[in-house]
Amino acid sequence: MTAVLEETLAAIRPADEQAMAAARDHQARLTKPAGSLGALEELSVRLSGLAGVCPPPLPTPATVAVFAGDHGVHAQGVTPWPQEVTAQMVANFVAGGAVVNAFARQAGADVMVVDVGVAVPLHGGATLLDANVRRGTADLSVGPALTREEALAALEVGVGVARALVTSGAKCLLTGDMGIANTTPAAALIAVFTGSDPAAATGRGTGIDDAMLAHKVDVVRRALALHAPDPADPLGVLAAVGGLEHAALTGFILGAAAERVPAIVDGVIAASAALAAAAFAPDSVAAMVAGHRSAEPGASVALAHLGLEPLLDLGMRLGEGSGAALALPVVQAAVRVLHEVATFDSAGVSEK
Repeated sequence: MTAVLEETLAAIRPADEQAMAAARDHQARLTKPAGSLGALEELSVRLSGLAGVCPPPLPTPATVAVFAGDHGVHAQGVTPWPQEVTAQMVANFVAGGAVVNAFARQAGADVMVVDVGVAVPLHGGATLLDANVRRGTADLSVGPALTREEALAALEVGVGVARALVTSGAKCLLTGDMGIANTTPAAALIAVFTGSDPAAATGRGTGIDDAMLAHKVDVVRRALALHAPDPADPLGVLAAVGGLEHAALTGFILGAAAERVPAIVDGVIAASAALAAAAFAPDSVAAMVAGHRSAEPGASVALAHLGLEPLLDLGMRLGEGSGAALALPVVQAAVRVLHEVATFDSAGVSEK
């Protein structure tokens, strides 16, 4: 383990119980029936615990970091999409033409794109960070996807991006991803960290038929039999069956937790990285906010394991950070209640 990762893990602390108690007490005195804001009340309590103060800072400004990488397992025919689409979509993100760009504009968030493992060299743009560790992973079904050193390097890219964004003023970080075939390593990671069967952790990704889904489950099963990854060694798991964007997202979430800034977890790719982050540092879960329930079954398996309830459930399975961007105003609203809603005393409203 390097100094960067050691420092990051050492900075991650449990949620502050005093701040959470203060938030619960404050919620009870606001001009509304107790509990009437449902999940938003518990979210405001959790974010107070993360910040160590009630009310916590408003989660704005916010940035979506879209980590992009390619996958050697693409050669196994686990997706009908050609690998070139990864690089083409990165160009689309940089140009502002993807769904996540539209949703981020709606929510007032910035988008940055991080090439951590795209197979072809990319031409830059103001919002593209070249942090390529290697030109795509090896095929996880025939050997390790990455070396431990490569997995660690990608993890540190994520930590560095989180730190840099918070240093430049971000108060909320949103996970994004791009990588054709990346739901296959995500399924493998989820199966390892939750102990679930690959059939429960593997979904249709971009929309494959029954035969391809059965093949994809078999690829994941074979990879787990080949590597027998140990969930107590999260770096080893990422190296064996992960992707460069999964490792970078793991670091990004750990970086957010170390900075005590919320990380809105998007879909199945981010959820698989969140499991890895929790394996490195169980207290990092305090920083995680589940933005939405992806239609990918592995996402629900992962969130249940982490004890996280998603804020939105819209049947989406796009990735990119799209669900996290949609959830951002909900997260901001939960905190704004603590800042702006009057108490019964201050407003002169009678309590029951």
